[in-house]
Amino acid sequence: MKTFLAIDIGGTFIKYGLVNEHAVILESGREAAPKELSACLDLIDDLAQKYPQSDGIAVSSPGAVGDDGIIYGSSALPYLHGPNIKELLEEKIKKPIFLENDANCAAYAEIWKGAAQGKKDIMVIVIGTGIGGSIMKEGKLHKGSQLHGGEFGYMLLDSSKNGRNDTWSRRASTAALIRSVAEVKKAAPDSLTGEQIFTMAEAGDQDCIQALEEFYHLLALGIYNLQYVYDPEIILIGGGISAREELITMIDDKLNDILTGIPDARIKPRIAACHFRQNANLVGAVYGFMVENIR
Repeated sequence: MKTFLAIDIGGTFIKYGLVNEHAVILESGREAAPKELSACLDLIDDLAQKYPQSDGIAVSSPGAVGDDGIIYGSSALPYLHGPNIKELLEEKIKKPIFLENDANCAAYAEIWKGAAQGKKDIMVIVIGTGIGGSIMKEGKLHKGSQLHGGEFGYMLLDSSKNGRNDTWSRRASTAALIRSVAEVKKAAPDSLTGEQIFTMAEAGDQDCIQALEEFYHLLALGIYNLQYVYDPEIILIGGGISAREELITMIDDKLNDILTGIPDARIKPRIAACHFRQNANLVGAVYGFMVENIR
């Protein structure tokens, strides 16, 4: 049975897993995301040496990933943009490399073995340090003319809070949630984590409870907009936060509030967590590797 080393490059962590051809994660772990390109390449090389039995390396990355191996656009890791990451990894590791946008990988996972099996028109939203996304049309990735199809995080939201327009990523990512709580508590953002905020809210911290209410509302607002742009069969939510059991219920409640205030709205977005949740990027990268090498 074939196995693949899957790598998910995120703004905070690099997750990895040994995944077989049936989407089973045999081993997994994570490391802090390096602050420089050379350190990032070295880390992936070290993981490849740790799993010499793998038949290839499947990499999920932020940004607009081109077929040429260059990652365009922007992300929380600026050093990824410009160099030919695929070529650099192939030269270093001497194994086949598959490289794809993280949200596209999540969509691959869900179409393959997840919550979107049997569906053709779906959207996937990946919530992390920023917000990424993916569009599947007729069962195939829709990347757009400039590789930015599905970059939902760049949507503008009107913000009465600071009097200017902000992107959805700036307002509704986990990083935005942390900034919001840090501002109220006059703390450094790097002194808090999303997990801590959820724990404090559960303990009754009103600042965290209020920040989460706004967080869920802003997520619902963006999802509402996406539904009426594309009208997909389902919108799936991935990223680390999708591991929280209450996430879908809370967003669904906020969608009800939005629809109640808009009499003409009749279509409620159907939302669900990615079946593979925080591991969707790893599994989908492997599926992408398999699809590309079958061609």
